[in-house]
Amino acid sequence: MKIKEKYMKYCPSCGKSYNKNANFCEECGTQLKEINIVKDAVIASEESEDVIVVSSNHIPGYEIVETIGFVYGLTVRSRGLGGQIAAFLRSLIGGEIKEYVTMMEHSRQEALERLIEHARNMGANAVISTRFDSSEISNVMQEILAYGTAVKVKKKEKEENVSVNI
Repeated sequence: MKIKEKYMKYCPSCGKSYNKNANFCEECGTQLKEINIVKDAVIASEESEDVIVVSSNHIPGYEIVETIGFVYGLTVRSRGLGGQIAAFLRSLIGGEIKEYVTMMEHSRQEALERLIEHARNMGANAVISTRFDSSEISNVMQEILAYGTAVKVKKKEKEENVSVNI
């Protein structure tokens, strides 16, 4: 079964999204970061491909050989003044407020990358039971927490079918 991958580039400074061909942010000039979001197993960046992250309590095809402990990644983000004004104007009309959706997508990804780095620093090669939590700090700031259980896993060896005659 092949997992469908989704790639996206964004500015780590201002949070603006870009297509795959862009390299630098048009607004602030910062070099863009590419992220690879994979359904069911999230790979946050090229450097983190060695850490498997799932929301389930197990990883199909792997066995947990050691539980290391609780890991987390945290970020607090805010839209700039321009984004806040655009979001306010859009909220008057109604519908999806794209400025905040983009901010929350980037915040979630940043928290996930920090969770992966925390797990890697603890010697884990996977994180199970991954969850996200969000809270408002003020009218313009949002906290995103990614947390889970860091584990060491190994690929299961293929089991042979054994038939028993009774």
